[in-house]
Amino acid sequence: MSMHFANIAQQAAADGGISAEEILDMRRAGWADGKMTREEAEAVFTAQHATSNPSAEWSDFFVEAIQQHVLEGSEPRGYASEEEAAWLISQVKADDKVCSMTELEALTCIIEKGQNVPASLKNYVLEVLESEVMEGTGPTRDGGELSDTHVSEAECKLIRRVIFGQAGDRPAAVSRSEAEMLFRIKDATEHAANAPEFKRLFVQGVGNYLAGFSAASGQISRQRQMELDAFIADNKASVGRFMGEMAVAAPNVFGVVFGKRDAGPTREERIAEDAEVTSSEKSWLDGQIEVNGKVDEYDKALLDFIAEEAGQQA
Repeated sequence: MSMHFANIAQQAAADGGISAEEILDMRRAGWADGKMTREEAEAVFTAQHATSNPSAEWSDFFVEAIQQHVLEGSEPRGYASEEEAAWLISQVKADDKVCSMTELEALTCIIEKGQNVPASLKNYVLEVLESEVMEGTGPTRDGGELSDTHVSEAECKLIRRVIFGQAGDRPAAVSRSEAEMLFRIKDATEHAANAPEFKRLFVQGVGNYLAGFSAASGQISRQRQMELDAFIADNKASVGRFMGEMAVAAPNVFGVVFGKRDAGPTREERIAEDAEVTSSEKSWLDGQIEVNGKVDEYDKALLDFIAEEAGQQA
């Protein structure tokens, strides 16, 4: 970390605020070598914790800097390691305060734009998001408001970005833990003046979990990506050597690849199968609805949606 960058960050922390000129200086100094180092990222967090009323320019810089460090700071790009996830969580918790909107935006962007991140970070982001939706107040970066009395339109946007983010639990689809979060928020705010978007999000989110298709290959682990990158980088690799190694290691693989063995269900068949609500999913749904002892308007909208989808599949 350059002394210039450190001095700016320390001054910002001491002043409790940071000017547009200082942000520009930090941007120039921080990316002088094309990357955001751990020391620089920690200095950015220190300034963030000391800033009582961050400007839009600072929030944008903070989100970009932390996202760049976590997702681009090590190979493979676009992934976060277990160590990086633990570091990020510790930094957010360091000031013993509720996660700020600026920090929540950084966490959301990492889930939204990353290829994959550790389960520990996914779970933490869901916990923070639910807490902010239920308890947070104040403006968001898109001009909307966090509310602790109802689910606002801005909060719906945040939830949608996280649960459908490509680094989420189930890329491009909703996982069980995410669907359960939607039920908890719904039960807690059933009688509140929620934004109309929340009912749509609840129905689409839970309905996606129950009937949505998610390809197993839609997301690969950081370790697997590192293995693939190492194979591609091996300048000794050749098709002939690869085929020879495969023939020794897995002699039956060629029958599968070239059609001598059953290739299994087609993509269309797998989509149709996923669209069917199984008995275990139905039991899960019944349990979620029974939590508040009745079928409310959100539950009814969800059940109507599932019935309609089942009718279309028939």
